[in-house]
Order: sequence, then C-alpha cells, then structure tokens
Amino acid sequence: MSYMNGVKTASLMALLIALLMGICVSIGGMGFAVVGLIIGVVMNLGVYWYSDKLVLKMTRAIPADPVRYRKLHEMVDRLANKADIPKPELYIINDSNPNAFATGRGPGHAAIAVHTGLLHSLNDQEVEGVLGHELIHVKNRDTLISTIAAVIAGAISYMALMLMWFGDDSRSGYGWITAILAMLLAPIAAALIQMAISRSREYSADRGGAQISNPLWLASALGKIERSVSINPKRRGNQAMEQMYIINPFRGMKFSSWFSTHPPTKDRIKRLQTMVQI
Repeated sequence: MSYMNGVKTASLMALLIALLMGICVSIGGMGFAVVGLIIGVVMNLGVYWYSDKLVLKMTRAIPADPVRYRKLHEMVDRLANKADIPKPELYIINDSNPNAFATGRGPGHAAIAVHTGLLHSLNDQEVEGVLGHELIHVKNRDTLISTIAAVIAGAISYMALMLMWFGDDSRSGYGWITAILAMLLAPIAAALIQMAISRSREYSADRGGAQISNPLWLASALGKIERSVSINPKRRGNQAMEQMYIINPFRGMKFSSWFSTHPPTKDRIKRLQTMVQI
C-alpha cells in the first residue's frame, strides 16, 4: 500500500472517530465525548481479536478439505509465497453466488473464504486472479481496517438514533433542528467515509493481486462475477459485509451506487488491462 494511500486511510478513520465523538457530544455534552472514545476503542479491540471468527461463523464457512480442494490450497500457497506472507487459512462457503473475501487482522492471522459458485463459474486462471486479489488485502491489512470502518460507521448510525430519542429535552427549536440534521446526515457522512476507504483499497488490491498473478486473469474474473451478480444478486445475508467481497453481491436501487463500497467494475477491468499494455 502506498504512503499516500495510508495517509488518506488514516485521515478517513480519524474522521469516523471524530464523527462518533461529535454525535456523543450532541447527546450528552462534552463529557459524553469520552464515552464515544471508549466505545470506539472497545469496538476496535473486539474487531481486532474476533472479526475473522465472527465473519466466518456468520457466513457458515467451513475449512477447505486439503484433499478435495488440493488445487485451491496449492494456488493459495504459491501466491502467498509470491506475496511474501504466511499462507492464510482457506475456507469454503456453499453459496451459488460467485464471490470470495478475506478476513482477519493481517498476515499470520487471516483467512480466505471462497464460494462454491466461484469455483463452478470461473476457470483455474480466473480463480487464481481472485485469490491474488484477496491475498493482497491480507498483506495490506485491508481486512482489519475495512471491518473497523464498518463497525464504527454502524455505531455512528446507532448513536445518531439515540441523539433523537435521548438527547437534551431542554433544546430550543434551533437545537432540535440541529439534532434532526445530525441524525440524518451523520450516517450518510459515515457511509461516504467508509466508501472512500474501501474503494481506494480495492484498486490497490487489484494492482497488487495482478502483480503476483496475471492482470488479464483477474480482469476476466471480475467481468464474469459482475455479470453473474447483475443477473442474480444475493437476496439474503448481511449487507454490512458487502465491502469484504471482491464484488458487492448485493444490488439495490440506482442511487445506492452513490454509496457503493466498490469502484465501478468496468473501471477496474480497464486499469488491469492497462497494466498489460505498459
């Protein structure tokens, strides 16, 4: 991950924390800002230690049998060596949606989960391209940062709701207008910040994954996954996890693209194809 990308991400994370503390101040005054800071710290610690276990349990992932999925294990092992990181644990999810994601706090404490639909829809080269992308997420610790961002954004939305119901009853008319605006705008601001963090890291993972695998393999995989998801989007599941997948499996209304955690797939494919032309 580049230095400037790191600075940008750190700045956006700081904005999320500041937004959370600001909501807490609106609820209970300056003294309540400490509560917001404590909430943020506790959430971050919980995510740091247990995020991978929770995500794998939520998605009903099971360890990939080393005999049945020998080829998949060999791919991950080879790509992890190229990326110069320990081989992550490998899991399988029985889901027809062609997708994959990585989770965990970083190299040495990570896992990659692959949907059975991905193995059925993509050829070996395209699967390798996807695995390379996910391994770079692990190497850059994107899995940890993105999960923390999602947790804090969720807390901001919850605290904004509390602001409406448990704020100061002695507010003036102006104070109530401010509270309502905060309740409406704070979650939107949090979603936009979360989106900015995720999008920049998807581009970085595409580039890094292509370097340890092949840009055209990943580009082809993204095209196939995008077409499949567009025709048959995922109807069930926790949409808070959408940023973890290589392509968002959930599709909603048109305006939802404004808050998409992933860059446009066509743009991602074009960037990968450009890598071959250089």
